[in-house]
Amino acid sequence: MANNEELKLYNSMTQQKEVFKSRIPGKVSMYVCGVTAYDFSHLGHARAAVAFDILFRYLQHLGYEVTYVRNFTDIDDKIIRRANEIGEDPLSLSSRFCEEYLVDMTDLQCLIPTHQPRVTDHVEQIKDMITQIIEKDCAYAVEGDVFFAVNKSPNYGQLSGQRLENNRAGERVAVDSRKRNPADFALWKAAKPGEPSWESPWGPGRPGWHIECSAMSAQYLTFKFDIHGGGIDLIFPHHENEIAQSCAACEESSVSYWMHNGHVTNNNEKMSKSLGNFFTIRQITERYHPLALRHFLISAHYRSPLNYSVSQLESSSDAVFYIYQTLQDCEDALLPFQEGSLKEGAGQNANLVAITADAQKCISRLHEDFETKMSDDLNTWPLLTGAFQEALKVVNGSLGMLKKKQQKKQQFSLIRSVTEVKKEVTEVLRILGLFPPCTCAEVLQQLKGKALKRAGLTEDDVMSLIEDRAVARKSQDFKKSDQIRTDLSARGIALMDVGKETVWRPCVPVENEEKATTVVEEPTPPPQAASS
Repeated sequence: MANNEELKLYNSMTQQKEVFKSRIPGKVSMYVCGVTAYDFSHLGHARAAVAFDILFRYLQHLGYEVTYVRNFTDIDDKIIRRANEIGEDPLSLSSRFCEEYLVDMTDLQCLIPTHQPRVTDHVEQIKDMITQIIEKDCAYAVEGDVFFAVNKSPNYGQLSGQRLENNRAGERVAVDSRKRNPADFALWKAAKPGEPSWESPWGPGRPGWHIECSAMSAQYLTFKFDIHGGGIDLIFPHHENEIAQSCAACEESSVSYWMHNGHVTNNNEKMSKSLGNFFTIRQITERYHPLALRHFLISAHYRSPLNYSVSQLESSSDAVFYIYQTLQDCEDALLPFQEGSLKEGAGQNANLVAITADAQKCISRLHEDFETKMSDDLNTWPLLTGAFQEALKVVNGSLGMLKKKQQKKQQFSLIRSVTEVKKEVTEVLRILGLFPPCTCAEVLQQLKGKALKRAGLTEDDVMSLIEDRAVARKSQDFKKSDQIRTDLSARGIALMDVGKETVWRPCVPVENEEKATTVVEEPTPPPQAASS
């Protein structure tokens, strides 16, 4: 699937889409701010991870060699506070939740970044950078703490548009009378009794929050790299402070593209641990397949807010089931043609037989649609509708025709058509991270298992109700048979009569159907500071 479109990415620094050009041809360097590991990660963390995983995958698809760095904050005020609450060593706590995060990332089909540095493994690099900043007269030590002097950063606010006075307490910027300017922020924090600490030229202590990303990005990518990403809430003060301290340490420090994903909201309010209105990734994947969650997370443009709702998760789960049922039906239908004499005949003639006009049109349209939308700032949300859905319809239509008796040439044409369309569909799913290493049959079984869990039923329960319905129909008690079907539909279980057999599949619960449409909002640039 070659790409003839120029990739355009929205740059938060310039607040416009720009044609992407890497600093080194054929290579991309990318740093994304990771999690502060003190609890299970929530849907906001999942959205950031999936958004930049898609960027990582797409850049690789375009042929770039990508160095992707995503850090862990494994020492921080919040970690220490949580550890004290539950009586656990802070570093043990953070290490445990780093590992839990990696489990979630595997479930969500996020590729492993090139490097996943942790703060506690890079304290020496952080101390070296702080020393450089002090030597440039851009930071000062006070009683074991080291503060960055924001008035020494002439371009402070260039990313966010915020003014110095907005760098206020409550955003990991403490009120401290020892500061020369209230907006000055900590590069190094003096040790407190019972806290983890490291020796330094300023006395025992630990790194401040912002300095870690400057030091680790420089360690793995140098002071000049292509892409820096994170959630939109990190623009100020975190990324603004990163720019200030990185430029203080090295005047030539530069990031070409700043990228930020939108919030996941709950009732239109940002979902976060501090507000207590969040759902963890683990809570969602207990009830929904991780592929359904990933589908939901890419159902809006990555820069738009995405409002959490059960009905949208149900809709995504239903969409994923339909995709994998189509792929499984395709495999089942093609299996007889891959065995014995039919396999031999198809092999001899496959490349000599043209695919159908409908299939060729479908492949071209899907290919063009994918290229155009992904190249336009990773516009994933319309990708799984339109041309993609048409491709699935073409597959299903061709499978129906394969069941009919035909001449061998027509049969081979249909076989090749289905195979080629399936290949294009699979490639789209792979780049979007929606194609796991397990089989289609396994995905379908897992989706059915999650549906049963949400319905509070077992497979035996459903089969027993199917039998009850069959008995009711046989005795012409259609009111009872209809009620069984209706009750199951309300719980997300659809019954389908196929010939003389009744089978079931997951569905959107009937009462949720009207709510199951994702409302997509246009991406908006980060807010700018008022002019007065």
